[in-house]
Amino acid sequence: MASTSSLTLSQALLSREISRHGSNSSSDRVPLSIPTFSGLKSTKPPRLAGSVHRPRATHYRRQIVRAAVAETLGTTAETALVEKSINTIRFLAIDAVEKANSGHPGLPMGCAPMGHILYDEVMKYNPKNPYWFNRDRFILSAGHGCMLQYALLHLAGYDSVREEDLKSFRQWGSRTPGHPENFETPGVEVTTGPLGQGIANAVGLALAEKHLAARFNKPDSEVVDHYTYVILGDGCQMEGIANEACSLAGHWGLGKLIALYDDNHISIDGDTEIAFTESVDTRFEALGWHVIWVKNGNTGYDEIRAAIQEAKAVKDKPTMIKVTTTIGFGSPNKANSYSVHGSALGAKEVEATRSNLGWPYEPFHVPEDVQKHWSRHTPLGADFEAEWNAKFAEYEKKYPEEAAELKSIITGERPAGWEDALPKYTPESPGDATRNLSQQCLNALAKVLPGFLGGSADLASSNMTLLKMYGDFQKNTPEERNLRFGVREHGMGAICNGIALHSPGFIPYCATFFVFTDYMRAAMRISALSEAGVIYVMTHDSIGLGEDGPTHQPIEHLASFRAMPNILMFRPADGNETAGAYKVAVVNRKRPSIMALSRQKLPHLPGTSIEGVEKGGYIISDNSSGNKPDVILIGTGSELEIAFQAGEELRKEGKAVRVVSFVSWELFEEQSDAYKESVLPEAVSARVSIEAGSTFGWGKIVGSKGKAIGIDRFGASAPAGKIYKEFGITVEAVVAAARELS
Repeated sequence: MASTSSLTLSQALLSREISRHGSNSSSDRVPLSIPTFSGLKSTKPPRLAGSVHRPRATHYRRQIVRAAVAETLGTTAETALVEKSINTIRFLAIDAVEKANSGHPGLPMGCAPMGHILYDEVMKYNPKNPYWFNRDRFILSAGHGCMLQYALLHLAGYDSVREEDLKSFRQWGSRTPGHPENFETPGVEVTTGPLGQGIANAVGLALAEKHLAARFNKPDSEVVDHYTYVILGDGCQMEGIANEACSLAGHWGLGKLIALYDDNHISIDGDTEIAFTESVDTRFEALGWHVIWVKNGNTGYDEIRAAIQEAKAVKDKPTMIKVTTTIGFGSPNKANSYSVHGSALGAKEVEATRSNLGWPYEPFHVPEDVQKHWSRHTPLGADFEAEWNAKFAEYEKKYPEEAAELKSIITGERPAGWEDALPKYTPESPGDATRNLSQQCLNALAKVLPGFLGGSADLASSNMTLLKMYGDFQKNTPEERNLRFGVREHGMGAICNGIALHSPGFIPYCATFFVFTDYMRAAMRISALSEAGVIYVMTHDSIGLGEDGPTHQPIEHLASFRAMPNILMFRPADGNETAGAYKVAVVNRKRPSIMALSRQKLPHLPGTSIEGVEKGGYIISDNSSGNKPDVILIGTGSELEIAFQAGEELRKEGKAVRVVSFVSWELFEEQSDAYKESVLPEAVSARVSIEAGSTFGWGKIVGSKGKAIGIDRFGASAPAGKIYKEFGITVEAVVAAARELS
């Protein structure tokens, strides 16, 4: 990819994303028809289809387009076209679900008016560059209704959702999967489906916008200015994560977050009266949101428009627009019932709905006047982007230092030599807990990475996550980089997903005790699935935390995250390994990373290195002189010291001992067979692993003739040294096991 010095910011980001999606795409997919760029200076806007290169002409033509829309708004002709467009959305959803014989037609049928008004009248975006930085973001938190979003992307001209994609809804290799996936469908911002995750992601997206605007906008140049829009449903409102995240949104005053609540009173089990009777309006007012009620979301188009305009006028609060709708609107026999929620209407009911809504067209047909109406978004979107590129070019001339920082966040291009900021240690350096060593890394990285920010779930002083050179991100200080999440682990994780997916150069971290990943596992799984490179700083990683007892002592957690795809699980043993883990985490922007860090002090061991961590598993000591060792001792984290000491004891007995750090299983598994053989030769079956956690999975590493020393029961409350002794996590136990095997 060309550097950002030769491309506009938008071009560089688009080129990056084309490469990313190209590598992920299966051969039978329709390729993205997105223009590529080369050789243009950064001061010029891109040459997109239908755009012009003179900012004045761009502005003039855009005013003509807007004026044409304004002249017809509210007239009979315009209302008829809007209704036709809305019904097009409904029937694209109906037809796709019917063809797949699988899906959720009810939400798209009920929410089509909201979707139409957002995508056709309100939002700014460029369908030919889904990654243009200053676009408005749309999140379908009620992800089961994804055919609403696919229909809108199709009408708006996104190349990622063509007619053939609609016809292959929910099929193998399709760009229209059963729930929205950001890594699969350009135009989809985040992966949604687990209810409540989307609205929480949206809080992260809105936080990112507010933070960047506060840091980089100038009185004479506003280069960050976009909204985050959400459609969420009753199910999202019931999930606790939504309340956690929305509480923070109100506290932070995220005025550019506008959520439209599909208030249809239906869930899978029936009418929401059976389990959900609270006043959502009152709750959101108490959370610090501005609340509006649109009583007729089915045909009250002007009500929806007015509500959105009112929301945009509120600058210091997020807005929740409760839009009362009928699920499955238009279906004469299934509307307003749970039967339209999650299954195809059936051929008979589809025909009845066509008749009821006066829809004479064949499946997947977009009427010509609707198509013509929506086609204006291609040139309009190009003009939006061209105007912004010109604005940024002027900004760059006036404020070169700020522009360079913002460019780094937008593109993900890290400053040269950033990794040199990471601290380095020798065996003579004072030992410390890896949570403290982690804080040194966090503060070092924040100085050189403009998009590095994060915080803790009310444990900053215990997780050691405060960035000492910055203040707290708060409603009136959004330029700061310490995030205070309060005791909201699940919401914290999902908010950080939103931050990470806002722009490639954002590197968010969040922290709590490792055992409390139980509260946020669903958000961490979505991090992995949606390729969001969040860094999870998890301290108090084992029985080593001591007296707090088994409620706080993680046992099965290492094994469970090692089983999760596309996530990096690190358990560093000292300072160099901690620094190495952070280096890998920063580079891997499409894979989240978990740092399991100790509360207790640990020495800096001879042989550990940043480079070794990058291999996942590596040799830290070996006296076999190139010959086959008698035994291999394998440790992670605080137990690597035990393995090291056991190796020293065994060598006194004349044993040839290799000690291996297994800091990241995932990275080791990705190495070549030759490298893996060089560390763990197949001919050596005498292997002992030691880790203060579940032994589940270690059999793959030590083999059928090896021994895994660990803990397969819950912990206990006592001083750490006593617990280690009682559980047999000791040098003596390792030595005894090695003698038995060798």
